[in-house]
Amino acid sequence: MRGLGSRTVLFQQQVAASLGLYNNDFLAVDVLHEKGPITAGELSKLTGLTTGSVTALIDRLEKNGFVRRQPDPNDRRKVILVPLYENKQEVGDTYMPLHAAMIQLAASYSEEELMLINQFLAQASMVLENQIDRLNQARGRTST
Repeated sequence: MRGLGSRTVLFQQQVAASLGLYNNDFLAVDVLHEKGPITAGELSKLTGLTTGSVTALIDRLEKNGFVRRQPDPNDRRKVILVPLYENKQEVGDTYMPLHAAMIQLAASYSEEELMLINQFLAQASMVLENQIDRLNQARGRTST
């Protein structure tokens, strides 16, 4: 698991660099892709970055067409970040070889094996989220 995690981080860094982004910028893009539209404060909590760092990050992402700012209909003081991830052809092009390779790998397993693998990965993700929460609480932060 540790080796897979390290290789995932290294792959993500290479993807970010190939798109001309910093790793934290691309991490934020992935968080937005997964969570959907959220506020800058929520993005700060999810990434562990300060609100000042997140503001600069959002500026870069907006400039590069990865997000759009939209007024929060419930609170005019807040801004919602709308991900534009799917509109970026270069992102799809960058991930397509990995996607194809993973489809080929999955095809080598039976339906039952894939169900077990999927269950394990879902539970492993929850374990990681719990550990992230534990570390954030130890640092006096909370995440969602």
